[in-house]
Amino acid sequence: MIKSAHLTASVSRKAGGLLDAVSRLAQMQQRQGMAVKVFGLWDEFAEEDMKAWHPVSVAIFKPTWPKLIGQSLQFRVALNDFAPDISHTHGLWLYPSIAAKNYSQKNNRPYLISPHGMLDPWALKNSRWKKMIADWLFEREHLRGAQCLRALCVSEAHSIRQHQLKNAIAVIPNGIDLPTGTDSSAPPWKEVIEPGKKVLLFLSRIHPKKGLVNLLKAWAQIRISEIRNSTEWVLAIAGWDQGGHEELLKKLCTELRMPFTDVRDQPPASSLKPPASVIFLGPQFNTAKAACYHHCDAFVLPSVSEGLPMVVLEAWAHSKPVVMTPECNLPEGFQADAAIRAEATEAGLAAGLNELQRMTDSERIDMGRRARDLVVARFTWSRVAEQLQSIQTWILGGGGKPDCLLDA
Repeated sequence: MIKSAHLTASVSRKAGGLLDAVSRLAQMQQRQGMAVKVFGLWDEFAEEDMKAWHPVSVAIFKPTWPKLIGQSLQFRVALNDFAPDISHTHGLWLYPSIAAKNYSQKNNRPYLISPHGMLDPWALKNSRWKKMIADWLFEREHLRGAQCLRALCVSEAHSIRQHQLKNAIAVIPNGIDLPTGTDSSAPPWKEVIEPGKKVLLFLSRIHPKKGLVNLLKAWAQIRISEIRNSTEWVLAIAGWDQGGHEELLKKLCTELRMPFTDVRDQPPASSLKPPASVIFLGPQFNTAKAACYHHCDAFVLPSVSEGLPMVVLEAWAHSKPVVMTPECNLPEGFQADAAIRAEATEAGLAAGLNELQRMTDSERIDMGRRARDLVVARFTWSRVAEQLQSIQTWILGGGGKPDCLLDA
């Protein structure tokens, strides 16, 4: 039995899509017979979100100085006590990278890394100087020492190579759970939109790289267009605000003369004049999140940079058509006609939204059906866990070269 440790900076909702990506992978690997333990850093939501990891064992540690990278000597001690055969770092630039490298050097044990898009060009430009310092202090050595780097898609593999890394690279996507049954929970927008309105959902971190500024400008543009049914749609923005970006988006709505409301502090739609075109929902988790996917009519992700976005897979699993940018790194969606391609510009997003709104209900339903079929064929967690286990077995010298490994 392989004994595997997953190392991640956050085990809570603050990790964004990594919470689902890492927790479901760890759970599936444990179900398939591996001995798994997760090591992470404490934050204000860590204990509340611990249930998302059950039944996998999770150890969390409060950072000490320097807190900027999450330094924790207890983290290192606990990792040595667990003594994994192989460790798997998720994400870069923080203390888990140091812990993984130190454990490997001390015990002559291999590790692999999933950067989760953090070596993509846009991501490297964001907080560039901090990352350059981290790269010089510890991250470059950590990356070079990995027996394998896992890319979520071919595009990410190219970004890894551009970082002058010669390690083996395996292309293994994130996975998704298929929803079962019918969600009977009411959507969070139930009381604030008029009956009969269609909902286009955005659900992700509220962060500049998600492209929401251009999405709102495109939304305003198509509202004054000649598309007959453009006013039949409402844009619902759900997610965790990062750095006050949500307030900037609300100010932009005002500048664009586009009525909006926030379900957290506004009265019912019957008292709103004029009716809201944009709704801010705040963070959505568990049943509330599932209700958003179940009750929306389509999904949009206008990002300028992604690894492989879990939210698109979740929308597809709920049989929803998606408008997304090429930077979402899911070209399979375009090839399967499960998504509408939109460039990450105001004009490009307006064109994609126009295409969506011109579709008939039956055309959108058919696109959603193709999306779910794509998830079933390529993106289930059982398939992803099997691919990763083949990589770990290969690293440990117990198997042939896996098909998911790229040629050098």
